[in-house]
Amino acid sequence: MISRTATIGASVGLHARPAALVAEAVDDKGIDVTMHFNGEEADAASALEIMTLGVKGGDEVTITCDDDSKGAEMDELAQLLARDLDAE
Repeated sequence: MISRTATIGASVGLHARPAALVAEAVDDKGIDVTMHFNGEEADAASALEIMTLGVKGGDEVTITCDDDSKGAEMDELAQLLARDLDAE
């Protein structure tokens, strides 16, 4: 299992638009990723599940993947989470 930690760059957190962009990126990569925040977890390919975590801007989340060969993809996802997705 590999994991990455990211500080959320979107100032208002992972609401509908940023959550949808993250879920789309996870889906496009074709890997199973779980997002962890405050003891809760969500399927990172589901915008709805991501939004239920209540992640705010500046919060730290951890993403995990069981496939150890997907380090580059996980790095890209962590970088995406760190960007201000509201400004894009």
